Amino acid sequence: MQRFDFVKAAPGAYRAMAGLESYLHECGLEESLLHLIKLRASQINGCAYCLDMHWKDLKAIGEKDERLYELNAWEEAPLYSERERAALAWTEAVTEVSKSHVPDQLYENVRKHFSEKEMADLTLAIATINAWNRLSISARVAPGTYQPRAQAKKVA
Repeated sequence: MQRFDFVKAAPGAYRAMAGLESYLHECGLEESLLHLIKLRASQINGCAYCLDMHWKDLKAIGEKDERLYELNAWEEAPLYSERERAALAWTEAVTEVSKSHVPDQLYENVRKHFSEKEMADLTLAIATINAWNRLSISARVAPGTYQPRAQAKKVA
């Protein structure tokens, strides 16, 4: 059962978070990449609501089932591009920042695939989904009701 509705309890904070999402969807990073990193961070954090949301968003833009099923083992699966692998490695390090402190070697490897602006945007996207995960888990937002946006772009 949901503990509280943070949208109603703190509408200004919710608008600020929604503003981050608006920025991220206009920043130039691929929509599929944004949803992949959101799904991966949500797996790490155990956020059922966000897992449901980003799985559905990825399916709505045409993502293949195999890539979704294998995401938890992305390092072993040959289904992801080098850019996606770099983003997923960065996602894990930033999500688990207290464990790794995001090592310099990882940064150097990821930076080969992303411009400075893209690195900033990628990191902001990871920080944002981690905030959403914490809000949703703390409030006990129930999964299953989310429906993807109608205007979602299909994966090429």
